[in-house]
Amino acid sequence: MFHTTSQAAFRVSSVHVVKPYVIRVAFADGLERTIDLGPVLAGEVYGPLRDPKLFVQVTVDPEVHTVVWPNGADFDPATLHDWPDHAKAFERKAQEWV
Repeated sequence: MFHTTSQAAFRVSSVHVVKPYVIRVAFADGLERTIDLGPVLAGEVYGPLRDPKLFVQVTVDPEVHTVVWPNGADFDPATLHDWPDHAKAFERKAQEWV
């Protein structure tokens, strides 16, 4: 049986910084996920998030329902929702951004 998840399920409802580079994200479908972004914080967009003062400024954008930072960095909410499926690919990409 083929099952699809509604895009609305991927909406981020809250985000909290757990420790440096680690966020706890809650989604509209009830899933909560703790995500260590440390390994992917490289390059022009994500690299500045290594500054702890900037990293803690993460919020939920009320229009696109994902995590955002004041420097314009964000992550696709579906990617965050299914982070274990995407983490290694992001880590490999971050190696290219260094």
